[in-house]
Amino acid sequence: MKTSLFTMGIDVGSNFIKLVLMDYSDHPEIVEKHTEKIRKRNPTTVADEMIQTMLQKHHLKYEDIAYLASTGEGDMVKRKRGHFYGMTTHAKGAHFLFPDARTVVDMGALFVRAIKISPDARVEDYKMTGQCASGSGQFVENISRYLGLSIEEVGDVSLSATAPEISSGICAVLAETDVINMVSRGIKTPDIIKGIHLSIANRIIKLLSSLKGESPIILTGGMALNKGMLQAISEQLAETGKQFEIKTHPDAGYAGAIGAALWGGFRHIKLKEKQAVAV
Repeated sequence: MKTSLFTMGIDVGSNFIKLVLMDYSDHPEIVEKHTEKIRKRNPTTVADEMIQTMLQKHHLKYEDIAYLASTGEGDMVKRKRGHFYGMTTHAKGAHFLFPDARTVVDMGALFVRAIKISPDARVEDYKMTGQCASGSGQFVENISRYLGLSIEEVGDVSLSATAPEISSGICAVLAETDVINMVSRGIKTPDIIKGIHLSIANRIIKLLSSLKGESPIILTGGMALNKGMLQAISEQLAETGKQFEIKTHPDAGYAGAIGAALWGGFRHIKLKEKQAVAV
């Protein structure tokens, strides 16, 4: 009979908190995952409630979890046993989803990171955009809100563009001014959104080129399932002639939390081994 070794990974972002319960024994597998939008609530309270709800649902106590690991804004998690940096968790999470992963693009709310990883999911090198850049998930959400769209609608709207208008601003403030000007000039919403996606895609490809990224390229984070973004990246790759293979996964948004749960399990076992040697 299989004996479970439960770990939890919690990824606290600026807008969302992702939680993953994982069985780390033998071949690690996801037991359940859950996302909560923070809105105007206290992130610490939201994270604690998510953990308690997950435990209750699976008839577990906190003591039944071998390791609770945080990533992202880990200070918001009260009872974590360890914290892992976002690049290491996204690398590990992407490798779990695609064992052949060699480069990861973490498309987060505040920045985009291109990460080169080893065959065992260790971070070897990285390149990233600045937090003020208009190439982030938060920027896309702000613009979609201004245009009267939900973030869930943006991808499909982008696909219907016929004459995309690309913003010239690198800084988010200047890019937002460009968008306001586009609206005043009567540029259609799909063309504005598609232009933003193309602009971000261009920056992603530049990051990958600078990093000397290797295929396959695994997309993770909140924008990884945006259909319009995926199309924009494909179009920009075709235009530049870059031969990158791009992959994403339905659980791409959970990559950070998955990675935290996996590193937590790894650390738990290492600590047990050290204790055994000491005894």
